[in-house]
Amino acid sequence: MARVISVEMERFPIAGTFTISRGSKTEAEVITVTITDNGHIGRGECVPYRLYGETMDGVHAAIDAMRGEIVRGIDRMALLTAMPAGAARNAIDCALWDLEAKLSGTSVAAAIGALPTKPLETAYTLSLAEPEAMAAQARANAQRPLLKVKIGGDNDTARIRAVTAAAPNSRIILDANEGWTDDNVEANLAFAAELGITLIEQPLPAGKDAILRRIAHPVPICADESVHEANGLEALVGLYDAVNIKLDKAGGLTEALKLRDRARDLGFGIMVGCMVGTSLAMAPAVLLAQDADFVDLDGPLLLARDREPGLVYRGSLVSPPERALWG
Repeated sequence: MARVISVEMERFPIAGTFTISRGSKTEAEVITVTITDNGHIGRGECVPYRLYGETMDGVHAAIDAMRGEIVRGIDRMALLTAMPAGAARNAIDCALWDLEAKLSGTSVAAAIGALPTKPLETAYTLSLAEPEAMAAQARANAQRPLLKVKIGGDNDTARIRAVTAAAPNSRIILDANEGWTDDNVEANLAFAAELGITLIEQPLPAGKDAILRRIAHPVPICADESVHEANGLEALVGLYDAVNIKLDKAGGLTEALKLRDRARDLGFGIMVGCMVGTSLAMAPAVLLAQDADFVDLDGPLLLARDREPGLVYRGSLVSPPERALWG
């Protein structure tokens, strides 16, 4: 029996509003790919990345354009050259990983050398808001060991002060989403160090971050928008201390594994992050993140409704996926 592929656009409501420096949203828009082969089913989920010009319709069309290749049995390595990095390739790649596991009886965790798997401590994200509102978010989540705080604009020092005071026992990652400038980056870094911040993510716009090579890093700096695939990593040496690997940027688990290994070779710390998606999108990332320095896979915790079955979260601990979900 030939392979069969289906593609579905889905929307999952966010609990409240998710806000970063570039805007707000109230639902997670995802695209799910299902590939069936001899009664076995593989699934993958992606989240179109508007920053890079991706839309729901555009990603759906890009996946549809690969329908013939998928039915004819394209494998993951061939997919790397057949499609560019991005959300469309991610959904197909993850569906192929899941299908391979179901067909072979060998789990993805075993295939990538991630056994024995363990629960991971994930960051929990606080949306960008005025300092008082961010302090309230931090206070409500002060029992979580790791918070990721969206900043990136005027008044960031007040936001940082408010959050650290409201969650004094939590380690804090600041994510500026490219919102700082050459004029304020040094002062903001120094202030963050003074308040004990653990990590700062993408303070400056990608491609406009040369100053990071010349200034002190009193807090480690992690690349996000500046890193996509393994072949761009050498240019980031000396600019960043860590890299944030997201499957939707890398275009799937296959490339993300190459990116992780190359980043380690070059001396970068590793964060595994996510877009706001369901447990199906997080599942492969949880396996990728088994030896990561920082884990930011809280997408389902931000939703009003997740898939069933989903990942199991106990507080900020996320367990590896069960076979019924993925892998």
